[in-house]
Amino acid sequence: MNALLNAKRAYGSAKAPTRTPKDLEFEAIARITHRMISASKEGKKGFPALAEAVHDNRKLWQIFQTDAASSHNALSEDLKEQIVYLAAFTNQYTSQILSRKAGVGPLVEINTAIMRGLRSGAS
Repeated sequence: MNALLNAKRAYGSAKAPTRTPKDLEFEAIARITHRMISASKEGKKGFPALAEAVHDNRKLWQIFQTDAASSHNALSEDLKEQIVYLAAFTNQYTSQILSRKAGVGPLVEINTAIMRGLRSGAS
């Protein structure tokens, strides 16, 4: 019985699903989007958490922009341009949020649209 349990433990992790790059991107965007929504619901009390979440969102979009500009990126030129545009918008709009001049709605909408695209298999 011990041998059977040991075998199950040893090979059990092999059953774990393999995460694709799209899965990892989806999870990162989903986590940050959830944090932005949760913090924004807290009002003034949640502003420090909101500031951290939108800052992390900005960093994520900078990563997407850098990746889109890479010569090794296989995405279409049109899609790369859209990613660069969204990254620039996210950067600029985040400054407005941090200045308390705007809410997170547009950033949440962008992230949600990207998550839908990742789930639908868009590339």
